[in-house]
Amino acid sequence: MSYTDEVGKKLNALLEKNYDAEAGYKAAADNVKNAQLKSFFGQQAQERYNFGHELKAELKSFGQEPDKGTSVAGDAHRMWMNIKSTFSSDNEESILEEAIRGEKTAVEEYNEIINETSLPPSTKSVLTKHRDNIQSALTKVNSLEKTW
Repeated sequence: MSYTDEVGKKLNALLEKNYDAEAGYKAAADNVKNAQLKSFFGQQAQERYNFGHELKAELKSFGQEPDKGTSVAGDAHRMWMNIKSTFSSDNEESILEEAIRGEKTAVEEYNEIINETSLPPSTKSVLTKHRDNIQSALTKVNSLEKTW
């Protein structure tokens, strides 16, 4: 595997996870009634959409083809979230807990790739910015959950 293929595989994996997060946040926004949560989840969906475009640009700079679409695991998770929210009396709290879990996982995945020594500076910069924004969202969603 060449250097660009290795970086391409890692960036495509993150791209797919951002597609999943974008779709998950859209589903979360659709499943809550609270205006503050709807707004927050909508903003996060837009941010993940933007991350996707930045990752696609980075992939193209390596001559790699960006993957398209969400993952089967992400689709299944969203379906589970929808089912859970349908039957849960604490809909908002359940969705916030899932958002926290997802963001923690995303930070770990970004850290794993950032800590690779083979990343070019441009890629490391993009990924660090994404990770930092996700960490900020995690802090925000944690504070939202505490108010519930």
